Amino acid sequence: MTKPIKRRVTVTTLHNMKKKGEKIASLTAYDASFARVMDDQGVDFILVGDSLGMVIQGHETTVPVSVDDIIYHTKAVATSCDTALLMADLPFMSYTSPQQALTNAARIMQEGGAHMIKLEGGAPQIETVRQLTHHGVPVCAHLGLTPQSVHKLGGYRVQGREQDAAQQMLEDAVALQNAGADMVLLECVPVQLAKDITEKLSVPTIGIGAGTDCDGQILVLQDLIGITPNAPKFSKDFMVENGTIPKAIKAYIDDVKSSDFPTENHCFV
Repeated sequence: MTKPIKRRVTVTTLHNMKKKGEKIASLTAYDASFARVMDDQGVDFILVGDSLGMVIQGHETTVPVSVDDIIYHTKAVATSCDTALLMADLPFMSYTSPQQALTNAARIMQEGGAHMIKLEGGAPQIETVRQLTHHGVPVCAHLGLTPQSVHKLGGYRVQGREQDAAQQMLEDAVALQNAGADMVLLECVPVQLAKDITEKLSVPTIGIGAGTDCDGQILVLQDLIGITPNAPKFSKDFMVENGTIPKAIKAYIDDVKSSDFPTENHCFV
C-alpha cells in the first residue's frame, strides 16, 4: 500500500484549521535531525526560535542571538522540513525599524528558507508588521512574555494579569491582526485572557503557558524531551512515559490535537 501524499502546511492551512476547530501542534527545532523526526510525526509547523541562544548556545537569555545565527539554523532545519510550515524568529534588535525588519526578514527567507517570520511586541510593531505583510512576508506576532525584553520586564513573569495590561494586550492583538499578522503567539498569559484574545481574532493563536483555549500549542523541544534544567511550569517531559524521542513527539502532537495538553498544571490564572 502506498502512503498518502502529504501536502505542505501553509498559512492558509493554519487559518482553515482555526475555522474548523482543529488544534495546531508546533515545536522548536534547530537542526536537521530533530526537524526530520518532527516532520515525520506530523507537526504542523516548526519554529527556529531565538531560544537557540539558551538551549543550543548556552546563554542566559535570547538577547545574544544574531540574524546570522537564525539563518544558519533555519537553513539546517529547512533541509528536513518537507511538510511542516517553517517559521523563524527575528532576533533582538534586528527589527528596530520597518525597513530593517524587511531587510532581515528577506535574508531569513531567502538564505534560510523560512516560510514565515515571528517578531515580539505589541503596538510599537504595527507599522513593522504592515511593512512586512505589504511585501509578502507572512508574520506571526508574539505577545505576553516576550523573552527579548526580559531585562525590561524584570525576569520571566506572567504577563496580562492586571486589568489594564490585559485590555492593552487584547487591543494590541487585534491591531496586529489588522496590520496583517497571520498568527499570534501568546506566551505566559492567563488562561481567560488567552481565551478572550483567541475568540476575538480571526487568525490562529498559538499558546505556550496560555491554556487549551488557544488554537494551537508550541513547546521548546528540549523541554519536551526532559533535558532542560529547571524547566518552566508550562512545559511537560513527554519522554518519561514514551521512551523514545519520536514517540514523545507523537504523544505531544496527539495530546495537543485532543486538548489533553496543556492541563491546568501547565497554565496560569
